[in-house]
Amino acid sequence: MPALSARLRLVLLRMTRRLWFRAALYALVGVATALLGTVLRPWLPEGVAARIGASAVGNILGILASSMLAVTTFSLSTMVAAYSTAGSSATPRAAILLVEDSIAQRALATFIGVFLFSVVGLIALSTGIYGDSGRVVLFGVTIVMIVVIVVTLLRWIEQLSKLGRVAETIDRVERAARHALLERAAAPHLSAADWEPPPADAFVLHGGQVGYVAHVDLATLQSLADEHGLTVWVEAVAGHFATPEAPLARLSPRPEPGVHEQFLDAFVITDQRDFEQDPRFGLVVLTEVAQRALSPAVNDPGTAIDVLGTVTRLLCDWASAARHAAGDGHRPRPAPRHPRVRLRALDPRELLEDVFTPLARDSAGMLEVAIRLHKSLATLAALGNPALRDAARAQASRALQLADAKLALEEDRDRLHELAAWRNAT
Repeated sequence: MPALSARLRLVLLRMTRRLWFRAALYALVGVATALLGTVLRPWLPEGVAARIGASAVGNILGILASSMLAVTTFSLSTMVAAYSTAGSSATPRAAILLVEDSIAQRALATFIGVFLFSVVGLIALSTGIYGDSGRVVLFGVTIVMIVVIVVTLLRWIEQLSKLGRVAETIDRVERAARHALLERAAAPHLSAADWEPPPADAFVLHGGQVGYVAHVDLATLQSLADEHGLTVWVEAVAGHFATPEAPLARLSPRPEPGVHEQFLDAFVITDQRDFEQDPRFGLVVLTEVAQRALSPAVNDPGTAIDVLGTVTRLLCDWASAARHAAGDGHRPRPAPRHPRVRLRALDPRELLEDVFTPLARDSAGMLEVAIRLHKSLATLAALGNPALRDAARAQASRALQLADAKLALEEDRDRLHELAAWRNAT
């Protein structure tokens, strides 16, 4: 049941981010609101409708129904065009962040909800179930709906002015990546025990699927480990590409026959990576945006420089948060919630490889981008993290070799070597 609960939570979380979910919810609210007048009519005095002009509500609802249908159609076509633009100018992996944009979903859901409210109200009026008192309620709710539409339209117009732009896409990916990186920095081992090498005779747990690990339910692993007296070494965290041959985890001592299948339920494998629990995915997507900008077809080094600045800011924030979480060494670290589960912390070498390995190759012949790349590596190396400094030194050496082979002018090569002189400092 714990594994089922984890899967159910993941499914529900993703479902609430879908456009249809919010639209359906608002539509139900619109229908319920339109029928509100039939419920409240016994409590309103007769004749009040004539005094406030509630008889005009039918005309207003007709205008709302026709206009909201047109606005919804226009908004959907605009959003589809924005998704296409983001996929072609930035990267298709970033389009999911546009689809899950709360402002866009709220705007479309409001338009659909008001449309259904108007249609149901017109149908109810034609059947005569409101009466004069019910019309008063419907008229008041209609005025409220008009105010909601005006506010929503103003926010939606502002959103449309930047939807799909490369700069806006970069900002969205940065926010998603920062959230995942800072959460991982606060809990480097995700509340599991520190990583130690497993015994040589540990049982290797293989999965039968091919795809990306989307979620690892550590609570389920801890519960099963307690039940069977085992220790679990998690090899595949969120973002890991799982294959039938690649190990998901290692168990020690060796479990009884058939027990290992219970541990497989703690690993949720899907066909795509996710920003939520995969801190490296945001860096990969930002790198893809920069790579597309550096392609001969686009030739936009400014965007690549912007991405390098964004990545540097993200990694600096991650290193600062990780240092803060580690403390000063005088305070005892809290006991892990899952002591029978061991999990690796993020490897700075892999974080830098996700970004600087491809960008050093693609920008080797562009001096302006290479300068920013070496300045970024120098900044990261100066943060006081030994592992991060060693990884930055290795990336700088590789980038210099690539630039030496691509840059035609010796003075350009000398400039880069001067920027990377920090590599030789002790």
